[in-house]
Amino acid sequence: MATTNISIRMDSDLKAKADALFSELGMNMTTAFNIFVRQSLREGGIPFEIKVEQPNLETIAAMLEAERIAKDSSAKGYTDLDELFADLKQ
Repeated sequence: MATTNISIRMDSDLKAKADALFSELGMNMTTAFNIFVRQSLREGGIPFEIKVEQPNLETIAAMLEAERIAKDSSAKGYTDLDELFADLKQ
C-alpha cells in the first residue's frame, strides 16, 4: 500500500491533549487520524454528530447558581463528606 504525507494545522494545546489521549489508547496521532478517516468512509460522512450544545433553562440556572456560590465568601464549604451528607439530611 502506498502512503502519502499530509499536513494538518492544529492548536498546540489541542495537539498535546490529543497526543496524550491517543497514547493512553495505545496509538499515535497518525493511527487515530487513519481510524477517523476509515470510519468516515464507512459511514459516508463524519462518524459522529456535530451540533452546538445548548443547555436547557434548568442547566443554565444551575450554572449561574454555581457561579454565585463560588463567588460567595460566606457560602459554607466542606472538606468532610460525612459533614456534607449530615447537612444534606437536614
